[in-house]
Amino acid sequence: MSFRMFRNTALLFCLAFLLCAAGRVAAQPHSGPGSALSIPQSALMQPAELNQMLQSGAAHKLVIFQVGSHMLFGEAHIPGSVYAGPAAEDAGLQQLRARVEKLDRGTAIVIYCGCCPWGHCPNIAPAYHLLHQMGFTHAKALYLANNFGTDWVNKGYPVAQ
Repeated sequence: MSFRMFRNTALLFCLAFLLCAAGRVAAQPHSGPGSALSIPQSALMQPAELNQMLQSGAAHKLVIFQVGSHMLFGEAHIPGSVYAGPAAEDAGLQQLRARVEKLDRGTAIVIYCGCCPWGHCPNIAPAYHLLHQMGFTHAKALYLANNFGTDWVNKGYPVAQ
């Protein structure tokens, strides 16, 4: 094997290794303060629990906000939920802040997004942390492990359009 062929083969292997490593990093859930993984387990609500509350009528005590894509909200959302803007953007956080500003800090709030797998969601953690910083003591994040379609719609839970 000539030196040139050896060098080119080695470069291709290095490039392939780097691309694989980058793909593994991109596939890893994001961690840190902006990650859904930063939300305490005690602040998570399971979809079955919220569905049960909706079915029993107990959800009338909740204020439910969708903090993700407007397009997703327009396609299907939890009945009674209010669109609050994508919390990954400053404008979305400001919309959420404006919607909750006058609420009593003891109000039971549930936020959800469901745009993508939990560990990759850019919206849920900023919304949760904003509510927490504002002093809301009963704010919960709806834990949608995969996405809204898989973890809510496909389970037959109620939706509105």
